[in-house]
Amino acid sequence: MMDLDDHHLIIPSSHLAQPISQSPVTTPQSPLPSHLKANPMPKLKTIYLLNESAFDVIYGPDERRDVAELVDVIAPLQTVRSVADDPTVLADVEVILSGWGMPTMDEAFLVAAPNLKAVFYGAGSIKKIVTDAFWARQIPITSAYAANAVPVIEYALAQILLSLKRTWHYMFAIREQQQYIPRTPVPGAYGSTVGLISLGMIGSGVAEKLQQFDVHVIAYDPFIRPERAAELGVELCSLEELFHCADVVSLHAPWLDETVGMIQRDHFVAMKQDATFINTARGAIVREDEMIAVLQDRPDLWAILDVTYPEPPVPGSPLYTLPNVVLTPHIAGSLDNECRRMGRLAVEDLRKFVNGEGLTWAISREQAAIMA
Repeated sequence: MMDLDDHHLIIPSSHLAQPISQSPVTTPQSPLPSHLKANPMPKLKTIYLLNESAFDVIYGPDERRDVAELVDVIAPLQTVRSVADDPTVLADVEVILSGWGMPTMDEAFLVAAPNLKAVFYGAGSIKKIVTDAFWARQIPITSAYAANAVPVIEYALAQILLSLKRTWHYMFAIREQQQYIPRTPVPGAYGSTVGLISLGMIGSGVAEKLQQFDVHVIAYDPFIRPERAAELGVELCSLEELFHCADVVSLHAPWLDETVGMIQRDHFVAMKQDATFINTARGAIVREDEMIAVLQDRPDLWAILDVTYPEPPVPGSPLYTLPNVVLTPHIAGSLDNECRRMGRLAVEDLRKFVNGEGLTWAISREQAAIMA
């Protein structure tokens, strides 16, 4: 773990993802020769390779229909177990459509899949499925991280607005006391300050949504271009200043070696009276024991935690019982019908690949190293 007492690092937002309002950058791919357009090649041999439960929610009837029109699906749904039991199913595969439950593409996997030409990952992070051996093969891989960002942005926005009204404070107090409690001042969504940590795809998306409200948005991201921050209507500041000034702090940094334990005791101590901290990023970015200690000392503060470390919290963790903590079980990202949006992104990039066009959501080795 890197000691971040003196250096609070955030990966450049330009490397993490593009904000929702910007057009994605495509990766060039050579157009098909004219003789191939006149005489189309046989359809690419394709399999779905992911958990059965993920397959059902990511690739719905519309997505499966479109895939069947584009490529030749040569086998039933495959899983980690099925390809481990019979790796020969990979021998002729040229395209893999995947999602949660994709096996790691190590040397043994790649030897079993000598004809693999592209992987379309219908979920977010690809860190656990790529290896040095995979990158050495220079096989294109795409991710649906942009689609997965949408519900996280929506969740964060909802929690920010609820927190500006101190909704959780009133709800829990009324339930406990079985009566209305006196109203106390709330920041509200007029003239209050919202602080965003990191302006990658999700942080930028939240900033864009907040532009429709009468709030002052400040952000910590030392790598974002000042002109981009201006476009987002965001005032850049230090991490310390953000915690000191914001009525609500929303964390959107990626979980990397450089960001582990980045948010610590002094940040929480510096928070305004009745302020709220929201984490939809990753629990490991926060020094959780230090956060808990401050929340115990300052019952005026609130923590809205969709992620923890470990996840879920260990049995007996104060996070389960602290009256000023709201826990949700990692629900900000895509769930159920929302997952179809990820499948649609994968299918649309598959369509571009088949047509010899550049891939919209391709991930390079360099990007993968700094993404969540």
